[in-house]
Amino acid sequence: MSGAPAATKADLMEAWGDHLSLGRRRSPHTVRAYLATAARLIDATQAHDWHALARLDATALRQHLAERRQEDGIGNVSAARELSALKGFLAFARTKAGLPDAAAPRLRGPRVKKGLPRPVTPDEAVNLAAGVEEDAAQPWIGARDRAVLLLIYGAGLRIAEALSLTGAMAPLGETLVVTGKGGKQRMVPLIPVVRAAVDDYLAKCPWPLERGKALFRGAKGGTLSQGMVQKAMARARIALGLPATATPHALRHSFATHLLGAGADLRSLQELLGHASLGSTQIYTRVDAATLLDVYRDAHPRERG
Repeated sequence: MSGAPAATKADLMEAWGDHLSLGRRRSPHTVRAYLATAARLIDATQAHDWHALARLDATALRQHLAERRQEDGIGNVSAARELSALKGFLAFARTKAGLPDAAAPRLRGPRVKKGLPRPVTPDEAVNLAAGVEEDAAQPWIGARDRAVLLLIYGAGLRIAEALSLTGAMAPLGETLVVTGKGGKQRMVPLIPVVRAAVDDYLAKCPWPLERGKALFRGAKGGTLSQGMVQKAMARARIALGLPATATPHALRHSFATHLLGAGADLRSLQELLGHASLGSTQIYTRVDAATLLDVYRDAHPRERG
């Protein structure tokens, strides 16, 4: 088998880290998380060179994740996240080993149960917004993505609503008129940190502010797409070790859940979210109850085993 010579674990980590940070332009948070995941695999399998790593198959990955579940108690979401990172690492290892087929072992991840929306904490929301800013290719793009996420979390906007804002709405004031589903308009309050984030983006954006064009621009000046925001948040989510449920839409859920927890009534929440019926808003009473149950399970000594 041709390719790179044997390497130490430190060599493997250095090459993988350089590939992530320089080749893939991943954030320092992402690089640290991926390095830790790769290091655990190396220690568990004693595969200390590229060729040994390239020989690892789906069975080896399945066994490693099973041990992580048994010894460290990781759940489906964490296992799925680790599997994704490990597939990337092993594909890189196969390339370094000189194999013609650099595809990672085929292994389906654990099924992640989809249920009630799972809100993030206020600190996690702020860290996610900071993470997308740090991970961006250019400062103005980082400021843009941070502003979009803070609008979703701080004002409860749908991602489509945030991206439909136009230059005519700038500068933002203490309230914002949003056009939601079915053309229904509503007024939402804007807290200072949200307005400051949008102002920061506008100051850095290389494209001129035009009344009839999108407020949030893509890299080439067009309207920013939802997919780009989702990808940026996914990278930040993985770097912070948050579950796959931490999506832009989850930030809107978090806005609602935190307001409900602070004493907001359902009718007011319905207006702020732009729900056509109160039934759509009532789901957050169940979300809040589910969150409390999770806290109980995590804290109660009998539940932790």
